[in-house]
Amino acid sequence: MPVSDGPAVTRSTLRQQIADALRDEILGGRLTPGQEFTVKEIAEGYGVSATPVREALVDLTAQGLLDSAQHRGFRVHEYSLADYRAMIEARSLVADGIFRGLAEHPPQDPRTPDALAGVRRRGEEAARAAGAGDLNVLIGYDLRFWRELSALFGNAYLSDFFHRLRVQSWMCAVPHLRRAGDLKGRLWSGHCDLVDALARRDATGAHAIIAGYNADSLALIEQLAGE
Repeated sequence: MPVSDGPAVTRSTLRQQIADALRDEILGGRLTPGQEFTVKEIAEGYGVSATPVREALVDLTAQGLLDSAQHRGFRVHEYSLADYRAMIEARSLVADGIFRGLAEHPPQDPRTPDALAGVRRRGEEAARAAGAGDLNVLIGYDLRFWRELSALFGNAYLSDFFHRLRVQSWMCAVPHLRRAGDLKGRLWSGHCDLVDALARRDATGAHAIIAGYNADSLALIEQLAGE
């Protein structure tokens, strides 16, 4: 892992950096479902000591991205199509709760309009990547978009849970999407429509957008899994 010339990195920061890097490796398809590796292999690959690597791997295991393989290290978790269906259902329930609250009881923080404008910019980038079929760029902007948008709800626990669920959803979908070839026009790009609906406090419109998104996502993955 590259090290900057800035202040010394603390163990907790390095632990998070490694966890984030490995999550990106999984979502980028470079670590594939079922692939096994050891703490030593990861530590040598990133040029760091074993302790923060082990801590990062334990964190990712707790988040459902890895499994601990006894006496063999760790393996990338393998999700099923049934898991994805359950994630979509859970995602829908959580999103409805978050955005109903945003529409009916908007945050009183005067910085909220600026924050929403920032979220919309993330949505524009995600939509652009979706239109181009650029999965790597889309995942990064999409995760940031939903995390920032859900954070406006003001419930950090709910926002963290929703983010974890979205990471797991992408992890489940990525193997199918990467086998699909050209993804132009096949990926959801309604991020800005959702922001606009929430800015209008249109809970019904936001619900319809999210419901359509979840239905399209499930249909696409089921189609690709069948192929």
